[in-house]
Amino acid sequence: MKRVRFMIVMAMVLALFACSKEESTALVPQPTGKLDAELGIEAVPLSMGRAYTKNFNRYTKVTTPNGGVIHIVAQSNITNEQIVRCRSILEHYLRNYPGSKYGSDKSAVANKMAANKAILTLLNGSDDGKNPVEMAGQPLYENEIQVEGQAWYVNQNYNNHRDAAFEEILHLVHDYGIGIDGSNGSVGAAPELQAEIRAAQKNALSNKIWGLGAGNADWIKELTKENSLSQEYLASLVDSYYGLWGAWKGNDNKGMWGIYKAKNREEIAKEDPMGHAVMNNKFFHPYLTYNARIDAGFAGTFSLKFDASRPYSHHSRYLKDITLLGNNDTNVRVNELDNDITGNAGVNTIIFSGNKDEYTITTSDEVVTVKDNTVNRDGKNSLRKVEKLQFADFDVTL
Repeated sequence: MKRVRFMIVMAMVLALFACSKEESTALVPQPTGKLDAELGIEAVPLSMGRAYTKNFNRYTKVTTPNGGVIHIVAQSNITNEQIVRCRSILEHYLRNYPGSKYGSDKSAVANKMAANKAILTLLNGSDDGKNPVEMAGQPLYENEIQVEGQAWYVNQNYNNHRDAAFEEILHLVHDYGIGIDGSNGSVGAAPELQAEIRAAQKNALSNKIWGLGAGNADWIKELTKENSLSQEYLASLVDSYYGLWGAWKGNDNKGMWGIYKAKNREEIAKEDPMGHAVMNNKFFHPYLTYNARIDAGFAGTFSLKFDASRPYSHHSRYLKDITLLGNNDTNVRVNELDNDITGNAGVNTIIFSGNKDEYTITTSDEVVTVKDNTVNRDGKNSLRKVEKLQFADFDVTL
C-alpha cells in the first residue's frame, strides 16, 4: 500500500523529460533482456533519458486515443509475461465501458495520463527498501506481479507474492488520469467520478467500513496529510470487487489485510453500499476485459468458474478470454461469461456443466462456438485450437 506523493512525482517526471542530462542517484547496470516485438516489448527509448535507459532494460507502452503514450519500463528480473500482464491491466482500466456513467468514453482519462507523463516502473525484488532505484513514476515490484496460471497465482501466497498489480496500476490511473481533488491533488479528466469516490471514501472511513485496525491510525493520518485517502480506499474496493482477497486466510470477511470490511463483491454490496454504487456501471467493468495468457508451465484444469478448492478462482471467475501457452495438456472449465479460449500446442479440453443436448455447437472458420441454452450457466464460448469438449454425459472430439 505504498503511495506516491503526486505533485512531487509530477515535478520529477517533468524535470526528467525536460532535462537532457538526466541522472539517477543510484544507477543499476541492466543486462540486455529478451526483447519481443510480437509482445510489444522493446528497448527503452533514448528519449526517456539516461536514468531510464540505465536502470531499465525493456519497455512497452499504451498509446492513447490522441497519439500520446503511457510508458511502462521494466528491470532485468521482470519476465516478459509479467510485463504483458501489467500492460493488460492498464488497458483494462482504460477500455471503454459502453453504457456506463463515466466510462463509455475513457479517452479523456487516457489522454490526461499521457499529458501528465504517466510512467509505470516495474522493479526487481520486493518493496522492502533493498532496490536502490528511485525513479519518477508509479512503482510495482517483481514479487507483487502474478501471471495467470503461474505458481504464485495458483497458490495465492499473500505473505510472499500478493498480487498488487491491480492496486498499483489503479493508483497510476487515479493519480495521473481520473484526478484527485483537494490539496496536493491533481486536475484530472473525471472530476465527477472522483467526487463519488471521495464521498464513498469519507463514508467508509467515518462509519468504520475502511481504515480498520487500531494499528493503522498513524497510516490514516499520513494518508490524510498527503491527500491519499481516496486512492487507498478505491484500491481496497477494486481489489475486493475483482476477487483478489477471496483466498486470503487472515480474516474471514475482510479484505486488504483486514483494513476493508468487505472481502468480496457480495460483501461490498452488503457492507459498503456507497462503494458498491461506485463500482456499479460507473467506470469499472464487472469482468476482466483483457485476454489472459495462461502460463506455459500450467498443467491440469484451469478454472474460470469459481471453485472453493482452487484459491485463484476467487479472481479467475472474472476472466472471460484466455490463451493457453506452452505444450502441456490443459483443460479449461468455463464460467457463465461469454468466453474466448485459444488452446496451446498440447491437447486441450473444455469442460461444461450440462449434458451435450443442452448446448448448440457450430463451427465457422476454424472457430468452434458452444452456446449454453441454459441461461446464466456456461455462456457462449468461442474456441480455437481446442481438441475436446467435455459435457456432463458425453465427450466430443473435434
